[in-house]
Amino acid sequence: METAPRSLRLQIVVAGRTNSGKSSFLNLISGQDVAITSPVPGTTTDVVEKAMELRPLGPVLFLDTAGIDDRTVLGDRRVERSGRAFDRADVILLVTEAGVWGEPEERLLEAARDRKVSLIPVINKTDLAEPSPEFIAKLREATGFEPLRVSAAGGDAERERILPQLKDALLAGCPDDFLEPPPLLGDLVKPGNTVILIVPVDIQAPKGRLILPQVQAVRDALDSDALCYVVKESDYRRALGNLREKPALVVCDSQVVDLMVRETPPDIACTTFSILFARLKGDMPLLAGGAGAIRFLKPGDRVFIAEACTHHSSEDDIGRVKIPRWLANTAGGALDVTVGAGRDYPQDLSSYKLVVHCGSCMLNRRETLRRIELARRAGVPITNYGMAISACHGVLERVLSPFPEALAAFRDGGVAE
Repeated sequence: METAPRSLRLQIVVAGRTNSGKSSFLNLISGQDVAITSPVPGTTTDVVEKAMELRPLGPVLFLDTAGIDDRTVLGDRRVERSGRAFDRADVILLVTEAGVWGEPEERLLEAARDRKVSLIPVINKTDLAEPSPEFIAKLREATGFEPLRVSAAGGDAERERILPQLKDALLAGCPDDFLEPPPLLGDLVKPGNTVILIVPVDIQAPKGRLILPQVQAVRDALDSDALCYVVKESDYRRALGNLREKPALVVCDSQVVDLMVRETPPDIACTTFSILFARLKGDMPLLAGGAGAIRFLKPGDRVFIAEACTHHSSEDDIGRVKIPRWLANTAGGALDVTVGAGRDYPQDLSSYKLVVHCGSCMLNRRETLRRIELARRAGVPITNYGMAISACHGVLERVLSPFPEALAAFRDGGVAE
């Protein structure tokens, strides 16, 4: 539970009006004083995160947000921060009180519908007022879920009572891809096959560690009962020569894709970590189609580059230096490039000709799909780092060959539909 990355957790947003008892509810569920509680409106000033293990769901992350009706001096900014949390949500818990339903709740319900996220109603403070059957029926009809009735001041006995109900609701409301995530590489190999992973030593990774996509690929290969051969790019040719049987799949870091394609025989499937993550976290055909739009870029076009993580950029940083340079070479001149890091992602992308997103190893699938959807709605092509790099180097068709649908989308690509 302690080591599960946030991006692999079910992310549960706790939302509602100020003083509806959101923080008290989170404290009840966790059995800890995670969030500060007070009758003073606006006590929750920023998103509070609490990681937990909820069996059988596994690792989850609760996000306690500011009141959706916050009218304090900083309320607008707090509500904006809460809105960003909604983009991460796999499930939203709407905390309200008996008989309380109005414009703020309707807005939250619409936000959940817009994001195709389940909204589970939680009627709090039932020790003060019991909800009427008519109110319960109204919430059930509006959300499609049986409202949970709870007294957040109830202590351990109330926690033991409500936890099973909450788990059942989360199991019903969580996205299918959380319980059955898309494969990383397991469907591309058979038990006993060999997978070669070409792993350059990333100077931005902490000493002694590999970056997350590489670690997940190793684990997925082992889970698929494949033999996993991890090498640096300088040893790849020797690794091929050492094998008695050819590998079923070769995967590389996008920055050495030229070497891999050059050294890999045509009858061996190969791809990149970033392309694998395009399928695991996003919409692979749509991202491949976005890569097809790179050939239409012209000097001066606006390009947005999205980095999901925040890090100290190096002298030849992949997102801030190399990709802009490669895109400019393809376009035949300098582009107007904007870089957004962490949670900085524009809600309006209409002024851009292309969005290039990172591999999303630090985002969950829900937030990645939301970002892709914002680009699609704006009619702006979107792709990811690995596909963009391979497209600029003229090798994307080769590394998309294990994925026929994505390959066809790249060939036909141009504008997101």
